[in-house]
Amino acid sequence: MGALGAGRLLLGAVSCTFFLAVNSLYSSSDDVIELTPTNFNKEVLQSASLWLVEFYAPWCGHCQRLTPEWKKAATALKGVVKVGAVDADKHQSLGGQYAVKGFPTIKIFGANKNKAEDYQGGRTSEAIVDAALSATRSMVKERLSGRSGGYSSGKQSSRENGDTDKKDVVELTDDTFDKNVLNSDDVWLVEFYAPWCGHCKNLEPEWAAAATEVKEQTKGKVKLAAVDATVNQMLTGRYGIRGFPTIKIFQKGEDPVDYDGGRTRADIVTRALDLFSDNAPAPELLEVINADILKSTCEAHQLCIIAVLPHILDTGASGRNSYLEVMLKMAEKYKKKMWGWLWTEAGAQSDLESSLGIGGFGYPAMAAVNARKMKFALLKGSFSEQGINEFLRELSVGRGSTAPVAGGAFPKINTVEPWDGKDGELPVEDDIDLSDVDLDDWEKDEL
Repeated sequence: MGALGAGRLLLGAVSCTFFLAVNSLYSSSDDVIELTPTNFNKEVLQSASLWLVEFYAPWCGHCQRLTPEWKKAATALKGVVKVGAVDADKHQSLGGQYAVKGFPTIKIFGANKNKAEDYQGGRTSEAIVDAALSATRSMVKERLSGRSGGYSSGKQSSRENGDTDKKDVVELTDDTFDKNVLNSDDVWLVEFYAPWCGHCKNLEPEWAAAATEVKEQTKGKVKLAAVDATVNQMLTGRYGIRGFPTIKIFQKGEDPVDYDGGRTRADIVTRALDLFSDNAPAPELLEVINADILKSTCEAHQLCIIAVLPHILDTGASGRNSYLEVMLKMAEKYKKKMWGWLWTEAGAQSDLESSLGIGGFGYPAMAAVNARKMKFALLKGSFSEQGINEFLRELSVGRGSTAPVAGGAFPKINTVEPWDGKDGELPVEDDIDLSDVDLDDWEKDEL
């Protein structure tokens, strides 16, 4: 063989070797299991084991750099977690089945093999092993509790098992998100989670408890929701979700913002109520003109603030409006407390005054009533912004003296005409006609 022939042979050998190397990042001697459309169903989908599967392309530089770390992780996890690899450049149908758009893509096949989850962690062997062990731990706990994990599947099993803990968390998907969230006038706090994520598992009971409390306190105007980001990848991509759990706040007409507060129920509720108060109008200030208004307002709120204002003849319209203006400012200031606000004219509801210890004097007066406990506290300071603010601030932190409502229930409430907004008028008295009276005779009779 001449030098030229030998060179060609050598070149051919080098080329062949290079071709094989590029197309075989893994070999049978590795602990990484090579997967193809032929064996994928049996090895992965029918397996009870948890699988980490890399979808790669041999020519991909990132894949080549991942290979030694993937092999090292496979060896460390041997006998604990299955680690596989799919040449998605060669087996494009398998890559397409799992919506593989770039390389390398790593997916976790846990208890529910029909819901593969994207791995979002680091690309070192240590990070891969940690994620695998965390996912395994979650899967074992789910089996122990009879659940399959995540809000979506958890929501289904909760109905089957009579568990209503997560009943107020709205499960959202790619198909339902825009209609429910973006087209809504309500405020939404949305958690993007992965069923295998340990931090998501820790957050789940706090999120569920907060959802119930927030729904009750905001009358459903602030909602807590959850998106399985491993399944709803359109939303995951749209909002740039890179880690779990990620919580975003959605308000109509505004770009979503990240929630960066605490992860306890109390932290979440506090933030939700702040959002509600920022967007909610001040509560209505209603006149007590019948029993229904008093009952519905006080029973629907933790506290109802009741003012007894002086008679219209004592203040005129301008004086009364100045008192009502003070109350409206306080209602605005304390609107996130979601208290009820009422007023009545002195003497119009005398039984109510007596039951609250106001007793027909000292107007204007104010009482804060807890209708559930039938207890009240009286304003002792001035009926002014400062005086009322100090009174309400003490109440909001659980201070101040209280007394039981007389009789343990609201008294009879009179039905009265609402104030017409005008100055009061003295009652018209009948004129006395003295034209037919003989005053001289009257004076004589008196004498």
